Amino acid sequence: MKTECIGDGVKLKDKIYPCTVSLAMDLVGGKWKAVILYHLKNGEKRYTELRKEMPTSTETTLSIQLKQLEKDGLIARKVFGEKPPIKVVYKLTEFGKSCIPVLEAITNWGNQVVLEKGEFISADL
Repeated sequence: MKTECIGDGVKLKDKIYPCTVSLAMDLVGGKWKAVILYHLKNGEKRYTELRKEMPTSTETTLSIQLKQLEKDGLIARKVFGEKPPIKVVYKLTEFGKSCIPVLEAITNWGNQVVLEKGEFISADL
């Protein structure tokens, strides 16, 4: 029996969604959330490392998305030191790690789409 869309919806942290797909897309959807999670899947990274790996994302957008992912429990933020310069690292939580198979499936599908319908381009073009 399908469980994703039975009843009037699903609830997580006082937020109601019409179905589990909607809930999942709220957690990892949008242009940058899945990309951030993808870059953290192999271990923790500093903010500057994430910025370098996502050069077309603005600093504001990256900061907002990191805060939302942390609020939703997908990533953890750890601050080292009390005085500047402080070191801040981000890593996937256990909950965040549970979406790695989804990220890998999205990556594989994206690669397949490019191979069949597009092309990989060099960053120096």
